[in-house]
Amino acid sequence: MIQYKNILVVIDPTQDEQAALSRAIFLSQQKQQAPIKALLTIYDFSYEMTSMLSSSERETMRSAVIADRKEWLDKLVAQYQHNGIEIETKVLWNNRLYEAIINEAKEFGHDLIVKSTHSHPKLQSVIFTPTDWHLLRKTPCPLLLVKNNNWPSHGRILAAVHLGAEDELHLKLNDMITCYSRDLADLVDGQLHAINAYPPAPANIAIELPDFDPELYNQNVKEQHEELVKEYVKKYDLDENFIHLEEGLPDDAIIDTSYNLDAAVVVLGTCGRSGLSGALIGNTAEHVIDQLNCDLLALRPESLDTEH
Repeated sequence: MIQYKNILVVIDPTQDEQAALSRAIFLSQQKQQAPIKALLTIYDFSYEMTSMLSSSERETMRSAVIADRKEWLDKLVAQYQHNGIEIETKVLWNNRLYEAIINEAKEFGHDLIVKSTHSHPKLQSVIFTPTDWHLLRKTPCPLLLVKNNNWPSHGRILAAVHLGAEDELHLKLNDMITCYSRDLADLVDGQLHAINAYPPAPANIAIELPDFDPELYNQNVKEQHEELVKEYVKKYDLDENFIHLEEGLPDDAIIDTSYNLDAAVVVLGTCGRSGLSGALIGNTAEHVIDQLNCDLLALRPESLDTEH
């Protein structure tokens, strides 16, 4: 069972309402009262223009900015303090937000990072990878990216699994996603659903192979995945009526199913590409994040022990 012991919340200084902090408090209130750290990362680029000052003068300037932001953060968090939940505040001076978040989570053993998220312009996302994408690839613990909507009472948790996988990495991810989603549904008294997509016949095969029957191919693939669904339901003792088998790309299936269910959160795995392939291709989590109308909980196989 999920036992949050140390939640890290990323504060957005550009927003009046802190959706991530509200969500972390909500989760902390569910049977556990887990402590929360509200992290604000700042950097004043005018600091780069102070090289003519002495080191002590530069440090005085930096300390003054940090103290001012710490006072603002304390006042902000005071508005959310209630029901005995412990909320620590911390301000870090760093011009790379994602590095500060990752280092903080590693150093202090946080078991959940909660951050609000916003739309990313398509071109900008290719040239300048947003903080959310860096976190999806490198997060040392589960990452909850929060939209501004509230979770409904008894909300639906949608686990995105890849039942056709045969490699160890994706099998491990399937187990993590399912177990974590089930625990999360239990934690918030929600309803667990799962989505699995299977690919249609490639259009070019019908052209290259005249005897190829795409309808028969699709039917065979569907039947194979229906068998996989039965095995999946049996293995995890799930309700078969809540398992959604869809033909098409995983990205589209996840988005469409989450909208149809009015899901509170989608839980999926991310393998964390890096380099040029990561910048241009990304992974399923990065493809769906801007189009989801709900929260996204991303799990990496390197960052989570499957035994809750």
